[in-house]
Amino acid sequence: MLKIIGIDHVVFRTTKLDAMLHFYCDVLGCKIERDKRSDNGLVQLRAGTALIDLVMVDSDLGRLGGRPPKQDGRNVDHVCLQLEAIAQDRLTQYLDSHQINYSNFALRYGAVGLTESIYIEDPEQNVIELKPVLA
Repeated sequence: MLKIIGIDHVVFRTTKLDAMLHFYCDVLGCKIERDKRSDNGLVQLRAGTALIDLVMVDSDLGRLGGRPPKQDGRNVDHVCLQLEAIAQDRLTQYLDSHQINYSNFALRYGAVGLTESIYIEDPEQNVIELKPVLA
């Protein structure tokens, strides 16, 4: 039997690579692990123990996936990222400082059980759930 221990990677197709890199690296703190833009249009970001792959839709690799992402044709519903313990007001103040809109906190079930989380969107309107672990 397989035992899932975390998210390995998520792939987002993008037409806004610079904005996506700013969002994931500068706002959320990911680091570029592999940059294959010149080879196949892929940039891989380290997100804790997981990777977030960004694929430019106008690259060779990106064209294999079809048309660019649109609101009526999402290729991902949402991705949930576990965060280290942080007070809700500190998290919302941080998001406000980066002009990131967010939902209200709500109790939701996830990998660590029933905890509060919020939703935000990246520059391609992919929905990202932020779930701080309990202190």
